[in-house]
Amino acid sequence: MSYLTVEQRGDLAEAMLPVAAHMAALVHGDGGPEDVQDVLGALTVEQRTALIVVLAGLVDPDQTMDRLLGWLDRDEHGNLTVPAWEDRTRCRDLAPDDESPDEGLVDPVAVRLYLQGIPGVVVSDAEFLLVLEHAEAQGITMNELDRRRGVGRKTHADRVNRLRKRYQRAGLELPPGLATGKGQAQPEFTDAEVVQIRKRAAAGGITDLELAVQSGRTRQAIGRLLSGVSYRHVGGPIRTPHGPKSGAASREEFAGHTGPAPTADMEQAS
Repeated sequence: MSYLTVEQRGDLAEAMLPVAAHMAALVHGDGGPEDVQDVLGALTVEQRTALIVVLAGLVDPDQTMDRLLGWLDRDEHGNLTVPAWEDRTRCRDLAPDDESPDEGLVDPVAVRLYLQGIPGVVVSDAEFLLVLEHAEAQGITMNELDRRRGVGRKTHADRVNRLRKRYQRAGLELPPGLATGKGQAQPEFTDAEVVQIRKRAAAGGITDLELAVQSGRTRQAIGRLLSGVSYRHVGGPIRTPHGPKSGAASREEFAGHTGPAPTADMEQAS
C-alpha cells in the first residue's frame, strides 16, 4: 500500500469496512473456516492489507483477553466454556516491542545533524534520547525542534510520551532524557518577548547571564536567541557573531585599559 496516496488508502480502508463486519460475523458463529477462506480468497493483496488495518482498528488494545477471545474456548465436547474472567491480561500487553527501548547503537553524527534540522536524517530511539539531552542542554524546546525538522507541532513531544510509556510498561528506569521534567518542552517565548530580549541586549548594560537569570533559561540558550540560532523566524536586532580579536585588542583586554599597549623604557631598565 506504500504507493497509494493518503486519500486512496483511506478510501480503500473505508471500502473494507463491510468486509470486516462480514468477517467478524463469520468468526463469531455465522460461518466456518471455508466461509472465511472464500472472503479472503476474493481479495487482492492491497485489500487484505487494508482489511487487517480495519480489523485491528476495531479492537480495543486495552480490553482484557478474556473478553476478547474467551468466548472461543471450548471443552472436550465442543461446547463453549465460560471465559476466565479473572484473567486481566490486556491485548496491548501481548504486543512485542521491536527492540528493547534501552538497546541500540548511537550515531553521534546523526544526532548532530538531526538537531540542526538537516532533512532526511532519521534517528533511532537510543539516538533520540541523546537528541533530548543535547536539546535540553542547549535550551532547544520541543516546539523549536519541530520547526527545525519541519514537522507538525508536538511531533517530538508525542514521541517523548510514547517512549516514556514504553519504559514504564517494561518496568525500566527512565533515562535522563525521559525523567520527570526532562524531555518536555520549555515554555516558549512569545515573539514579543524575543524582540524585547534582543533589544535589551543590543542596548547594552546587561549581560547574557543576567538575561538568562531573569528569563529562567541558560546563558547558552539566551546566546542562541540573541544570535538568531533559535527563534530565527522572529525579528529584532540579531547579534553579529564575534570575529577573532586582533593582537592589539587582546593586549588591551589583558592590560585592563584602552589605548596603546605600554612599552618598556629600556634606558630606565638599564
